Amino acid sequence: MKRNILAPSILAADFTKLGEQMKETEKNGAEYLHFDVMDGIFVPSISFGMPVLKSIHKVTDQVMDVHLMITEPVRYIQEFADAGADLITIHYETCEDVGKTIKKIKDCGKKAGISIKPGTAVSVLEPYLNSVDMVLVMSVEPGFGGQKFIDTSLEKIKELRELMEGRDIHADIQVDGGIYLSNVEQVLDAGANIIVAGSAVFGGDAGENTRKFMEILKEHE
Repeated sequence: MKRNILAPSILAADFTKLGEQMKETEKNGAEYLHFDVMDGIFVPSISFGMPVLKSIHKVTDQVMDVHLMITEPVRYIQEFADAGADLITIHYETCEDVGKTIKKIKDCGKKAGISIKPGTAVSVLEPYLNSVDMVLVMSVEPGFGGQKFIDTSLEKIKELRELMEGRDIHADIQVDGGIYLSNVEQVLDAGANIIVAGSAVFGGDAGENTRKFMEILKEHE
């Protein structure tokens, strides 16, 4: 049975209080920190990169869960690994050679994840499932926080879990986008075990919100 893990997305944090808010999530049970990297090309927004990651990973024991929403991420894998990433997730849609990119992550000694947008079929992942540690199902269009959860994502999560179980593959399933305390149980029941939450954690008391999420996650293990 997979453990359920919370990965607060610092994209939604108050950067004037980032260190304090990170500590609150860690203290209340969040094992991961989700770090969204955007290049303004694959997605319209631009976020942050290696210098921020290098700074924050030194002050927490949380897993640095780096989500690269960038074109041809293979160009930057080594730099993100050196900056402190523990798990690097790339998008199927952004890579000319997905297998080569996953291999680059592994060659850097890091865990590898692969992600798909809401409009991308689960079937495209089949050739890579034995090579990755995690699959990330985007439940909103990547690029902006605060979007509404796309309900059809639940069927994609179920399809992915069934596909993996049928092949005896034990990778984690992460879901990112529009997840709140009100709908996280549906996402867990569909087969996900790593939950990304941004505004639902950092919009208010980060410690208290983390604790409430963790109560639900533990109940569903």
